[in-house]
Amino acid sequence: MNVDLRIIAFFVLVAVFYALLLPGRWRGWFLFGGSVLAIYWLQTFTPLRFADYLLQTLTILLTVLVWWVTRPDRSQRPVRSDLIALLVLFVLMLLVAGNRYVAAEWRFTPSRPPSIVWVALCLMATAGVWAVLWHWLRRVEQRTVCTAVILLIVIIFVLLKTPVLATAVATLWRSLTGQQVALASPSDLVWLGFSYVAFRLIHTLRDRQTGQLPPHSLREFIAYVLFFPSYIAGPIDRVERFVADLRHEEERYSVIGNRLSVARSPITDYRLPATDYGSRAWQGGARILTGLFKKFVIADTLALGMSLTAVNAEQATSAFWLWVLLYGYALRLYFDFGGYTDIAIGIGILFGVKLPENFRRPYQATNITAFWQRWHISLSDWARFYIFSPLSRSLLRREWRPSNTIILLIAHLTTMAVIGLWHGITINFFIWGLWQGVALFVHKQWSDRTRKWYRGLSEKKWQKRGWTAVTWFLTFNYVTLGWVWFALPTPQLAWQTFGKLFGLAS
Repeated sequence: MNVDLRIIAFFVLVAVFYALLLPGRWRGWFLFGGSVLAIYWLQTFTPLRFADYLLQTLTILLTVLVWWVTRPDRSQRPVRSDLIALLVLFVLMLLVAGNRYVAAEWRFTPSRPPSIVWVALCLMATAGVWAVLWHWLRRVEQRTVCTAVILLIVIIFVLLKTPVLATAVATLWRSLTGQQVALASPSDLVWLGFSYVAFRLIHTLRDRQTGQLPPHSLREFIAYVLFFPSYIAGPIDRVERFVADLRHEEERYSVIGNRLSVARSPITDYRLPATDYGSRAWQGGARILTGLFKKFVIADTLALGMSLTAVNAEQATSAFWLWVLLYGYALRLYFDFGGYTDIAIGIGILFGVKLPENFRRPYQATNITAFWQRWHISLSDWARFYIFSPLSRSLLRREWRPSNTIILLIAHLTTMAVIGLWHGITINFFIWGLWQGVALFVHKQWSDRTRKWYRGLSEKKWQKRGWTAVTWFLTFNYVTLGWVWFALPTPQLAWQTFGKLFGLAS
């Protein structure tokens, strides 16, 4: 996972300004505008012409679309503050497009954006088309409209994550922009952050369908979806929790600023109490330093040659060293992802936003269910709320429903297969998902049938310790072996690696 130390340092400096000097009433607007600009800055270079600008612009437009269709009262026009937010969005997108006329060494975007006039005309045309379309859509049930937008997001996701389809899109893009079509590849479509944006948008749409979505402004929703510390790799927050933090930040420190007013200075009016900022700085700084150590010291060191890759999997001749590489990969994956999550949470704390925890010592889990309650927690929770539970309820309500055991098997396999395919629509990621789903199902059956025996085991101290050690060993190695499917590109190479690990191939 690519994390730039300069970007982290810049975000920390911005957070210091935000916490010490920015008036409370402007904090929500600051995170709104700052997040919009940040996603363009964070976007990596792509060889497709104008793609690094257009893809992030599409992210913003899609976010506005989801906010619009999930409004509680679709018959009313947006309030004044939402119209102002739309105008600010329009200006910011034009401002970023203005980088076209800036020297390359000072440019805000990875490459030269399209013409400002072209961008402005396209945005106005989009607004006009949507105004006409919405006049018709207002007559359609909101649940149906939300379902259509969910399908749109899923289709975009499939196009991005399926190598053949991504190559086809890249080929079409190159042909339209006069680039060499023969060079098209899936890596051309680098749409930074879209995977996590998709989860946030689908969560919002589903909660509107079930009547659980609280009202929020466009400014709050944009800040939630595009919040830059968690934009690249999560955690996946919930809109109501994020908005509560945002409003608390605006209201609390506006009040504190007024109470601290002495000489009516613009700075002293809104300065944070030293104890409050000190606590925030300590907590956020400690998480950032922890994340930096995990990512740049441990994970990057393991990546230098102590981690499983397709190249060393093919070249390895010793089962022992292949196991070392596999364990190295398992640790690298955790410290890389966990380190970035710590950094994101730490920066969030500096901005007054407490992002959800994503890892709780997952490799100490003593069963596969506990592992998924500790590993990528926000993704596991999302999958449970929006895939596992709805699917299980749907199957249970069928007139000719299968047995509870079959329903549980289907729900586990489907949920974990979706999580696997979310990483990429390939055979290996699909098998990895099934690998996890089978284990979750087997553990559920085992725990249901051994609950009485396990309660009795709690009275036998040494036997319980021994059983805990055995279950930890089995869980850790099952998860680690599953990373073979995750790390390697083809089923053939994965099977070959399994054979080498167990001395069945050379």
